[in-house]
Amino acid sequence: MRIALSGYGKMGKAIEEEALIKGHEVVLKIDSKNHNTLKNNRLSNRNIDVLIDFSRPESAVENIKMGIDAGIPVVCGTTGWLDKMDEIKEYTKSQNGTFLYASNFSIGVNLFFSLNKVLAKMMNTHPEYKPYLEEIHHTQKLDAPSGTGISLANDLILNYEHKSSWIKGEASTPNELAIISKRIDKVPGTHEIEWKSSIDTISIKHTAHSRKGFVMGALLAAEWVQAKKGLFGMSDVLGMDL
Repeated sequence: MRIALSGYGKMGKAIEEEALIKGHEVVLKIDSKNHNTLKNNRLSNRNIDVLIDFSRPESAVENIKMGIDAGIPVVCGTTGWLDKMDEIKEYTKSQNGTFLYASNFSIGVNLFFSLNKVLAKMMNTHPEYKPYLEEIHHTQKLDAPSGTGISLANDLILNYEHKSSWIKGEASTPNELAIISKRIDKVPGTHEIEWKSSIDTISIKHTAHSRKGFVMGALLAAEWVQAKKGLFGMSDVLGMDL
């Protein structure tokens, strides 16, 4: 597999390292130094099998469109730009492109997504338990709440009738789900959802020990999405109803 990397920070470097171990080839690295040149000259003649984007929120949309325009499947794990997701979905459809997005590529996190949905459904008949979400990441993470935290919050709200929206920080109304975001040096990612009553507390938690889970999942998605057309997520890659 011939890979173009959009964004060459810690995740981009980790993906490159693992891709080479797996026998893939990284043929292009896109960053702020060469982005404008590549945008003007397009990518279509570079024999690229997939574009993997772990860039920055302010450049993700442009990077995705650049890949779509070149007819290259795009796998994106950049967060913080999701207010433009509908635009990207429509653009992908209009160009008959291929786009796969995940707020988190870790297989463990995607299992955690499923557990979150199931527990939220169960709690509909137990409104005495009040949900609360906390996410912790390293200090270099730009967005807060994290994309994974937002995905967890949205899934909970869709499956739990007593919450209608989420808010960063402490909730001010009963219908709001609080997301507490903490940034601590060298923490790859921790997400915990508590359901607390006056009697007891139920919690589910996922703790990442390194970036390797994200890297392996992103490469699995890149391998899977080749020769496909349309919009996809990790639930499609894993064959899970998430």
